[in-house]
Amino acid sequence: MLCVVGARPNFMKIAPIMAAFAAHRPAIPACIVHTGQHYDAAMNQQYLDALGIGSPEINLEVGSATHAVQTAEIMRKFEPVVDAENPSAVLVVGDVNSTIGCALVAAKKAVPVVHVEAGLRSFDRTMPEEINRVLTDQLADLLFTTERDALQNLVREGIDPAKVHFVGNVMIDTLHRNLGRAVAPEVTLKHASASGVLGTSHGFAALTLHRPSNVDDRRVLEPLLKTIAEIGGRLPVVFPVHPRTRDRIEKFGLEHMLDGKRIVALPPAGYLEMLGLMRSARFVLTDSGGIQEETTALGVPCITLRHNTERPITAEEGTNTVVGQDADRILSVVSEVLKTGGKKGRIPDLWDGRASVRIADVLHRWLKDPAVRALT
Repeated sequence: MLCVVGARPNFMKIAPIMAAFAAHRPAIPACIVHTGQHYDAAMNQQYLDALGIGSPEINLEVGSATHAVQTAEIMRKFEPVVDAENPSAVLVVGDVNSTIGCALVAAKKAVPVVHVEAGLRSFDRTMPEEINRVLTDQLADLLFTTERDALQNLVREGIDPAKVHFVGNVMIDTLHRNLGRAVAPEVTLKHASASGVLGTSHGFAALTLHRPSNVDDRRVLEPLLKTIAEIGGRLPVVFPVHPRTRDRIEKFGLEHMLDGKRIVALPPAGYLEMLGLMRSARFVLTDSGGIQEETTALGVPCITLRHNTERPITAEEGTNTVVGQDADRILSVVSEVLKTGGKKGRIPDLWDGRASVRIADVLHRWLKDPAVRALT
């Protein structure tokens, strides 16, 4: 089986799956294909080393481009890999361009497609990830969901419920496996010469920001940074800056807003460093889908700087509040969190650290089905 990764969030999803495949009896043979969609070598290696994945067996080295060019290049480079490997199935995770590109190649070659994290919907077709999610689910032969309501989305789109298995969230598997190894904020901030942040009586907030809708337009990014700086007047905001975001901040001449007191800018954080920051933060501000899930699992209040979420369970049952980009709304929720401690939430069903084991069990039975073998 070929297991596809392309972006760093994919690494957190594939790591427990590969471990579960190796531990299954009999083991499920699998090979990781890294498309190279996220091409920052240092950041990639941080995650690969932290998660114990090692170097992927195959790296397509696609790199950055427009959505169309990148997806086409992924398909062009993945097709000969499928021809050479003749896999029993192609497993894709999440909603990045690598997910849809490799799923398209597999489907057109009559190789079964397995989609982990199926059925999530923001119902916002302006998001490229939403297009990738919908189309990948249409191509998939076996769909694994992280929350029960995802099945309703899939059935509404005409997908046979017999293909769908609710197994839980593999991101939480990774969190459970690594929580004891999380890097203490003192260490992360000391390395960044920002250890004074921990001396404040109010603690700190953590921030991640990378989505094009938030960082690619100065008219959006500058007011957001002003709002974050205002929050930083109440407690420091620790901000590991994504390379894309750093590039836009420099392009727009906004470096002065990262003053080191209100907004404490750090280099991109590895998984274990980010896990330590999230666990210790008073609250987290983010536009990341995965962090919405991780903060819910950690019981840490999350304030999502988007107008919607494809992970509604984090807001309905978890600690997440979706606020958009409006300064008054953001500041109001921050004030409420500081006053009351924020939403307590609960851990959603099957977010128990064993989703990958359930995936391996279902997949093993599925691959033994003669009708499936006939496709490969």
